[in-house]
Amino acid sequence: MPVKNEAILETEDLTREFAGFVAVNGVNLRVERGTIHALIGPNGAGKTTCFNLLTKFLSPSRGRIVFKGQDITATEPADVARLGIVRSFQISAVFPHLTVLENVRIALQRKRGGSFDFWRSSKVLDALNERAMELITDVGLAAFTNVAAAELPYGRKRALEIATTLALDPEMLLLDEPMAGMAHEDIDRISQLIKRVSANRTVLMVEHNLSVVENLCDRITVLTRGRILAEGDYATVSNNPEVREAYMGVGHA
Repeated sequence: MPVKNEAILETEDLTREFAGFVAVNGVNLRVERGTIHALIGPNGAGKTTCFNLLTKFLSPSRGRIVFKGQDITATEPADVARLGIVRSFQISAVFPHLTVLENVRIALQRKRGGSFDFWRSSKVLDALNERAMELITDVGLAAFTNVAAAELPYGRKRALEIATTLALDPEMLLLDEPMAGMAHEDIDRISQLIKRVSANRTVLMVEHNLSVVENLCDRITVLTRGRILAEGDYATVSNNPEVREAYMGVGHA
């Protein structure tokens, strides 16, 4: 049984400089296992840079990253994914001219560790169909199984990206602005989807939509100018005068 309030991901003095500009400055982040944790802040606060450091697309100038008690600061991106920390909407393999089912089957092959079986018999791929259909149903795409990804409405494409990420069976899912560009009905659908998939994993998300953060997230870390300004639940951070000035006063909704 996981220990209550156990940290699955922690950073110590995480810092990244670009030619003298400090994008992430001494961030000490603690994400508890089984929670939905949001990183919020105004544009330029360092949220995306922080995500790039956590998923090893950037290396820190200094500091440490610890995942499940293991120092992953020098670990390669592919190895970080294999350990169980996967970033959706960047790593996810969505091929626009393949169907929803074909996309999810390919993602399942990645989890299996074999090569892509484009040239293999249909029997090989059909063996993946049962799990693929479970994932497709989980993200609400059963009616779109044989539709090409390019033909999906925008919000449904995001659901497919989540399905291909879940095919890798991550323990921790990083979502980079999952609601960006979505209509209201899509936001509601994807919010419900994130809530469902968080039932047995940890979610860390960058999100600008504060109503989503309020309704979905257990804990919120507010970044500004590369530093942590405040942390806590939504009521705590939304009532913090510094947060209101630095973030909520800039007009994000």
